[in-house]
Amino acid sequence: MAVESPSVLVAESDRPGKARKGFWRRLVSSPGGVIGLAVVALLIVTALFADQIAPFSPTRMGAGRRLVEPSLRHLAGTDEFGRDMFSRIVHGARLTLQIGAIAVGISLTVGLALGLVAAYARGLLETILMRLSDVLFSFTETLIALACVAVLGPSLENAMIAVGIAGIPYYARTAYATALVEVSKPYFEGSVVAGAGPIRLILLHLLPNVMPTMVVVATLGLSSAILAAAGLSFLGLGAQPPAPEWGAMLSAGRDFFNRAPWLMLYPGLAIALVVLAFNLLGDAIREALDPHGRER
Repeated sequence: MAVESPSVLVAESDRPGKARKGFWRRLVSSPGGVIGLAVVALLIVTALFADQIAPFSPTRMGAGRRLVEPSLRHLAGTDEFGRDMFSRIVHGARLTLQIGAIAVGISLTVGLALGLVAAYARGLLETILMRLSDVLFSFTETLIALACVAVLGPSLENAMIAVGIAGIPYYARTAYATALVEVSKPYFEGSVVAGAGPIRLILLHLLPNVMPTMVVVATLGLSSAILAAAGLSFLGLGAQPPAPEWGAMLSAGRDFFNRAPWLMLYPGLAIALVVLAFNLLGDAIREALDPHGRER
């Protein structure tokens, strides 16, 4: 029996490292990827060190005079209660990151599980899961989220859960379609013939090959989740006063738009910038993971 030489074994073991380096090289070679990564990194740093960055408490009334224009003391002005807008926007980054992570975490976890089980099980279980997904998919995510909030009640926590539930059908369909391709490949059929059990087939064969696609979907889904949660807060169904959530800040600034436009300008810019960053990052990750774009 032929024995592989040490050089071959080293080359084989080094492939994951080369793949990771190649992925990061392709990611940072994309201008959109660099911009998206930089903004997302800034968002994470801001969320982690919000208490140190913000000069005032985000909920402290009377930190300055009411409706003061942006100045050196109040970089983004003050709101109708004299609260520092810059401090509220900085702390809002923490809520935004929390909303995106929890909502997408719910959608990804449940949707991925349903998609993988349906693709592996086939038959009646596949039909039931996918038809249920199709029924939910026929409604818009906003409508599903509104229905969930109507049942659970208006709050930031319930808004995150509602947005997460609303995204499950999309993630389930994507995972199912991707897993179906993997199920039909020779390596999977060979594992079945070799006697691998359901858990091994799903966790060790389907999951690793489906995850790259789902990572892209989840990154792009973060922007949708943030927008949806901001929309619910704007309608008064998400974050409740005095929470410094950007959508709720937009809603509160409507009545003062002519007198103090900065109350809507800065939260709106923050939402737009973060959503754009996640979209750019998601597109860059998709291109970096594209096997046709990899170096051979």
